[in-house]
Amino acid sequence: MKQPETVSDTEDEELFAPPPDVSHLITEDDTPVDNLFSEKQMRLLTESLHSSWNPGFPFVVMANVAVYVALNRPAIVPDVLLTTQVEPLPEILEKDHRSYFSWLYEGRPPEVVIEIVSNKKGNELGSKMRNYEHMGVLWYAVYDPMLLLSEEPLQLFTLISPRKYQKTAPDTFLGDAGLGLTVWEGAFEGSPCHWLRWRTPDGKLVPTGKERGDHEAARATAEATRASAEAARASAEAIRATAASARAEKLAAKLRELGLDPDSIS
Repeated sequence: MKQPETVSDTEDEELFAPPPDVSHLITEDDTPVDNLFSEKQMRLLTESLHSSWNPGFPFVVMANVAVYVALNRPAIVPDVLLTTQVEPLPEILEKDHRSYFSWLYEGRPPEVVIEIVSNKKGNELGSKMRNYEHMGVLWYAVYDPMLLLSEEPLQLFTLISPRKYQKTAPDTFLGDAGLGLTVWEGAFEGSPCHWLRWRTPDGKLVPTGKERGDHEAARATAEATRASAEAARASAEAIRATAASARAEKLAAKLRELGLDPDSIS
């Protein structure tokens, strides 16, 4: 009699292998953000997506978080990263959820990485770029608001082979993310400056939560103003109709006083 097939102990171990031990890895080192502009710029890029971007698929966007693609490789800490089609992890205080461990995100490195240039020591167009090439990051953007590295405030690179970037137009849309980047002049949190912003294929900025709230409030005010104007017009029409009816009644009464039937007058 043929015995039923069973999963071997080895196969069972492979199916239910525990996650790698990350207790020895550094997930935070207490190093502060280097300047106020960078801190605000990073928050602008992450907060706007969390508040207002609804692409119809899950995504993660993070700022200043360590990225590990293998246990035996050192972490890299991008200013901002974005990966689409992956679920955010729960229980973010757990040690193995505190950093971007690629094996927890379907084995994928970040899809988009943005570096913000604040001095000439960051090597964003040198060693950092090579690190992201080797990591397999599909899109790499360098925002240089003070033009410390070149005369171009925004440079964008796309991965054309497993370990080679090619420079592309900075207004190129970022593959499956369906987003682009643009430099916007305006005030964020009361600070006027040139800011790097996400934009959608229709050319609109992805708004922050405050901008979206302000827009919705302005739209509600405009709707209320239109409704009030319509009510005022309707009221005026009603007053005019009442006055016309009163005049007609007064005229009919006068005709009757003169012995005339107002209904017989066409």
